[in-house]
Amino acid sequence: MEHITNFPHAIKSRENEFIPVRDGAQLASRIWMPEGAEDNPVPAILEYIPYRKRDVTRGRDALNHPYIAGHGYACVRIDMRGSGDSDGVLEDEYLDAEHTDAVDAIAWIARQPWCDGNVGMMGISWGGFNSLQVAAKRPPELKAIISASATEDLYVDNMHYMGGCLLSDNLSEATVMFAFNSLPPDPEIVGDRWREMWHERLRGSGLWIEKWLRHQHRDDYWRRVSINEDYGSIQCPVFAVGGWADGYTNAIFRLLEHLEVPCRALIGPWGHKYPHTGVPGPAIGFLDEVVRWWDHWLKGRDTGLSAEPALRVWMQDSVPPRTSYGDRPGRWVAEEGWPSSRISEKRLQLGERSLIGMNEVTEIAERRADSPTNVVQSPLSVGMFAGKWASYAAPPDLPSDQREEDGGALVYETSRLTETVEILGLPRLLLAVSADKPNAMVAARLSDVAPNGEATRVTYGLLNLTHRNGSANPEPLEPGKTYRVELQLNGVAQSFPAGHKIRLALSSSYWPLAWPSPEAATLSIEPDHSELVLPVRPPAPVDESLRAFGPPAAAPELATTRLIAPEHHWKVTRDLASGDSTLEIVNDQGEFRIDEIGTVVRRATTEWFSFANNDVQSVRGETRTVRRLSRGVWQIEVRTRTVMTSTKTDFRITAELDAWEFDDKQGDRRVYSENWEREIPRSLV
Repeated sequence: MEHITNFPHAIKSRENEFIPVRDGAQLASRIWMPEGAEDNPVPAILEYIPYRKRDVTRGRDALNHPYIAGHGYACVRIDMRGSGDSDGVLEDEYLDAEHTDAVDAIAWIARQPWCDGNVGMMGISWGGFNSLQVAAKRPPELKAIISASATEDLYVDNMHYMGGCLLSDNLSEATVMFAFNSLPPDPEIVGDRWREMWHERLRGSGLWIEKWLRHQHRDDYWRRVSINEDYGSIQCPVFAVGGWADGYTNAIFRLLEHLEVPCRALIGPWGHKYPHTGVPGPAIGFLDEVVRWWDHWLKGRDTGLSAEPALRVWMQDSVPPRTSYGDRPGRWVAEEGWPSSRISEKRLQLGERSLIGMNEVTEIAERRADSPTNVVQSPLSVGMFAGKWASYAAPPDLPSDQREEDGGALVYETSRLTETVEILGLPRLLLAVSADKPNAMVAARLSDVAPNGEATRVTYGLLNLTHRNGSANPEPLEPGKTYRVELQLNGVAQSFPAGHKIRLALSSSYWPLAWPSPEAATLSIEPDHSELVLPVRPPAPVDESLRAFGPPAAAPELATTRLIAPEHHWKVTRDLASGDSTLEIVNDQGEFRIDEIGTVVRRATTEWFSFANNDVQSVRGETRTVRRLSRGVWQIEVRTRTVMTSTKTDFRITAELDAWEFDDKQGDRRVYSENWEREIPRSLV
């Protein structure tokens, strides 16, 4: 990445400025702006997240906000209520207070002498979610947004549930917030009240995983801030951004289809990262695209935006299966809108371990009437090599060779392709299926199979069969009864070359990506009444004339001093004596000092997902975190531990929180400790 120091505008920054909101609370902000903005006001860009502007996101902020400010904008990075250096306690995601605070902050920004009254909002993940949600509140000063790695449906495509199945990322994300919510503000910003504010957070934030597990269906808890309940609530232009290795791309297709305002979309090969730092690459000059977007909507400049296609995506070439990639080969393609009339549905009938219909002439002889019912009860090991629901660019977190996973699944594949096939969109699976238990799930994986047999997962989908008619009011299965269900696979753009095969694999579990059903269920598939529907895309002339993206560029990196090296690994172990299998994920970001403020930051998280033999009652998730902040005599440390298990009828949660403060007379002393034990009934999950 190129680090730019010479911008069109010289900039200045304010380390902290408190923004008052309607109930008297104050939100901490950091601001970058062009010099002289007080005399020549500029539009402002808000990023509003709970991840600590003072230290944890300081490195990312240093890349982004000075760059945008240097192109003629005031950038305001706010700690949400209860996070970082802001007042209050953060008790859950996307609460009403979060949105009313944002509306107040936007009005405050627009009134400042350095702002011309026009405000944009941008963010990734939580910041992408609330950019959509705040836009739906229609603050008059908010003129456009950029939403990256986010969703407009908090139940259907989020880190909590997928197809009505409980994701292990529900535990992972609860762990992330457990650690963040337990950290204090910085005494250099808030003064002597920092300790009182810290203890208020330690006592008051609560156990978020309990809240999420008490809402196992798509009820009002998820609907209240899901934009798809009323797409028309958004009345400003939207730039939606995502990556194929992320977990949020499906929402982009829905936003393009349903929003009633100008919408542009960009999907690259990346995981859960902004595209100028995207992994897998290639990364692009995303901040230039950000400036073009703001110039068009906030300054009224003709940047050529209105003449460009609505959807631009990275068509991925075939690659060998790897758990991490530096770059994914491919090319940029585009569609004028979505849905696209250029994309046709190719229906492949499931046959006797085959997919029939891709090569019509050569496969006509394979069609057989009355193919026998196919039966599967998958071992819990299917899924141990699935990677994360969303790649967080902490490799190796992508799926590995699918052949070992396929051994515990029903496999259907085409004959060797006689020509290249490219798909763009969301594949669908129409299944005739029955189960021998009242609660069962099916996981579907689509893979690119090379001539040497290597199988690279292209996309996948999950369906809790009790949610076959929707997740608002699930219904138990009648054992032995055949149901016709539709399972949607995640959106993708993928090229399958001639000589390769397309493989569909179906399993009755996918642990630990998804929590297994309450009982081990056997699925029976009727292939004659089941189809895979692929969105086939022919090449388009517009692909050859697309404007090239610039190389990735940003402002200079934050100066830090590395004290402890980071460590990232994924390890699967199997004890043949005990029958225990465990996936261990270490995301240890080490320890470093932020040179300009002298703060030392330590962050480490470890996760374990395990099972014994093939017993669904034995599955277990455990997470532990360490967070340490220090500067001179100010030294604090927070440790969390969360364990999740289940029975046929309940989820069980055990959690621990311990906080230490260094005292120059007494040394380290524990200043807070709390334990939780919860039992939450399962409800068709």
